[in-house]
Amino acid sequence: MEKGNTLVVLPTGLGKTLIALMLISEKMKEGRCMFLTPTKPLAKQHFGTVKEVLELSDKNVSLVTGETSPEKRREQYKTDVVISTPQTIRNDLQKKRLKPDFSLCIVDEAHRAVGDYAYVPIAKALKNSLIVALTASPGGKQVRIQEVLDNLSIQNIEIRTHFDEDVAPYVQKSKMKIVPVMLSPRLKAIKVELDKLTSKYARNMSAMGFVPPIKSKGLFLKMRERILKINHGIKYTVLVHYSVLLHVLHMSELLETQGIYPLQKYLVKLSEKTGKSANLLLREPGMARVKELSETTEDHPKMAVLLRHVKALGDKKAIVFAQYRDQIARIEEMLNSNNIPAKQFVGKKDGFTRKLQEKTIDDFRAGKFTVLVASSIGEEGLDIPAVDSVIFYEPIPSEIRSIQRRGRAARLKEGEITILMTKGTRDEYFAHASKRKEEKMKSILQRMQRKLSGEPVKSKRQKKTKSGQSRISEFF
Repeated sequence: MEKGNTLVVLPTGLGKTLIALMLISEKMKEGRCMFLTPTKPLAKQHFGTVKEVLELSDKNVSLVTGETSPEKRREQYKTDVVISTPQTIRNDLQKKRLKPDFSLCIVDEAHRAVGDYAYVPIAKALKNSLIVALTASPGGKQVRIQEVLDNLSIQNIEIRTHFDEDVAPYVQKSKMKIVPVMLSPRLKAIKVELDKLTSKYARNMSAMGFVPPIKSKGLFLKMRERILKINHGIKYTVLVHYSVLLHVLHMSELLETQGIYPLQKYLVKLSEKTGKSANLLLREPGMARVKELSETTEDHPKMAVLLRHVKALGDKKAIVFAQYRDQIARIEEMLNSNNIPAKQFVGKKDGFTRKLQEKTIDDFRAGKFTVLVASSIGEEGLDIPAVDSVIFYEPIPSEIRSIQRRGRAARLKEGEITILMTKGTRDEYFAHASKRKEEKMKSILQRMQRKLSGEPVKSKRQKKTKSGQSRISEFF
């Protein structure tokens, strides 16, 4: 606390919440404390923890959400500890319903403090508060990390890895393995057709002066903004070809990383579209071949590997992470049909309400089923029970999300992390990208920590072990 506003970067499951509780207990002596967290389920979870561990009553601590009327919120803000989502606090600060006179503000999942996210204006308003920001993964780029530091007025960084002497004794070990999977002949044949279409439309765009970065999904999506800024009649032709390529790249990703089932769903959606790009694509001879080959009940080879792996776990608990909603439903269906009790855990779309989310987690904790099939909502913060195994149905290129997923295992006991990776596809690229970004993130944070503390900044090269690998990379 003596060092001012602090960013705490700590491996998932090593007690970031306990740090928050200790600080709240101390700073309550000086004034009100605020605990901000991104989602309502997380806020509710922290509310229960604060009450129980610090032995506070409803008179001392309040859970504030936008579902409560403004007048009732005014009363709730009078408690010693306020736990809330940032959107509610931002709105009430702007409308003068809440005074920014807190002694402490805990910012949970602080990596979100970028752009116009609600954490940013709140931090600016709380000029006289101590801000302690918590995260397991602030990002893999120095620019992004610096943005988090600037937005939260951070003056100090405390980072610990699994290898630090004061952390290592308390870290549960995880066994991580990547399981390579090969596409079947049918899936390879579909891939050939999609690759031909990718090459054709990439060449078309290049000929018009726009070389598409097809290997980077993020850069490709950003390209649309650049096209829209063209002050020339060719803009609309480029946009049509861009949209066709976007469809093809998405189908390729579904095929390579998920399988036939979600591809079939997408083809149905594509056939219902009436835009120029969809019509142009559907007239391509190669698309007729894609449709023909997709008329099958064959699953991605990953599914058989997944079923074997989960069956081998017996009654142990596991979380299976998958990117797409259709595939999550498919995995849930296949697990249950093979006598493996499973339920999906997804966002609030298609009627999956907050109450249903909470009930699903409660049932999982109670042992009513053994496998939770989750989307990205299962990655961050929620008090999901400790599991024996975490399975990535596909690698993901985001170092933040990869860290969050892995953190679901090895919280209270040794865990196992399995990543299913299709050889010769973007799965391989995503797996390597995530590892590289994570190593870079830790190196950047350590340099920034030394800079903020006034220590000499050492070389960017990490210390090598005898095997030639960095200590950080050994963990993976």
